[in-house]
Amino acid sequence: MSFEVILFYLILIDSISANIFAMFGERWYVHHFRHISRLFPLAKGWTLYYLVLVLWIGSLLYRSAGLF
Repeated sequence: MSFEVILFYLILIDSISANIFAMFGERWYVHHFRHISRLFPLAKGWTLYYLVLVLWIGSLLYRSAGLF
């Protein structure tokens, strides 16, 4: 596996976990990360947009070099 594929998978895991927290665990996030949640509030729209962008980048990686 190349560096790009490993980095893609790490970012994919991050975007999926951000979506899970935005959909189901917003209270937990605000309670446990008070200072960070003020700077970076979880918004369902932005996390979904983040996931779509990551999936789009993954499709570009797949098409360009067949790295998967």
